[in-house]
Amino acid sequence: MELRSDRLRVFDAVVRQGGFSSAARALGLTQSTVSQAIAALEADAGEALFDRSGRQVTLTEAGRALRSHAAAVLRAVDEARAALEQQRDVIAGPLAVGSSDTLATWVLPPVLAELRRVCPLVELRLDNRPSPAIAEAVAGHQLDLGVVSLPLPPGVSAGVRALKQLPLQPQRDVVAVAKGHALAKRARVRAAELAEYPLVLLDGTTASRAWLDAQFAAAGVQPRVVMEMSSVEVLKRLAALGFGVTVVPEVALGGTRELVGVPLAGAPQRRMVGLVVGPNPSRAARAFVELTRKVLKR
Repeated sequence: MELRSDRLRVFDAVVRQGGFSSAARALGLTQSTVSQAIAALEADAGEALFDRSGRQVTLTEAGRALRSHAAAVLRAVDEARAALEQQRDVIAGPLAVGSSDTLATWVLPPVLAELRRVCPLVELRLDNRPSPAIAEAVAGHQLDLGVVSLPLPPGVSAGVRALKQLPLQPQRDVVAVAKGHALAKRARVRAAELAEYPLVLLDGTTASRAWLDAQFAAAGVQPRVVMEMSSVEVLKRLAALGFGVTVVPEVALGGTRELVGVPLAGAPQRRMVGLVVGPNPSRAARAFVELTRKVLKR
């Protein structure tokens, strides 16, 4: 037996209003629509629900039995609908975000603070890896989205290439050297000139290193890399101690007094801080995307 809630609602209105015409007016329906709904409900129940023999419509025994339950069913339906409506207004649940060390340290904090303020029920998990690994984790459904350096290296998987990439703001890279270094007073430095100096750079798993290697290749030079690290903060310390020249995002030099940042000139490809997002982001992921766009445009 199937008892549809829309037909039960018409039944309840007929009972409350004392007739088909009054119920039709209360529901904003035609009387024929009300009659058809009741007939269909009676067919579903296999019983007549109303006695139509007199001038007034009255309930049959089956109708009285149904009446005692119909109101409870309709209340439950209304409560369920209200709960769903309320859920639409609440952003909650787990959110796994990936970010490189540098972006997590220097770019994301105001975004995370805003997320905490606006969406306190979101359960954030922050995963710290290089941008290419973050993008692969998003493609493999291990993360909801990633905050990465764009462009990603050309060797990423087809799954990564299928992700939506959303550029957010320019990422300017600078040559970072100790204050007494020969390059410290230069207005700008070309990639070809860096080949003359020992370099301490990020390792080959990072988008930043892939981008920088492309600049060296375009300049036709072979860089002299004396150390590779996975952390920009370690590179900064090594450069400040005089172990070599490094190239880092300008934002990562915030607050340092030991290093000078010199613009890297002649780089043909613009770098961006951006997002990589899968095809069906959750409500929490969509909220994070909008918040990130909003905060980083300030």
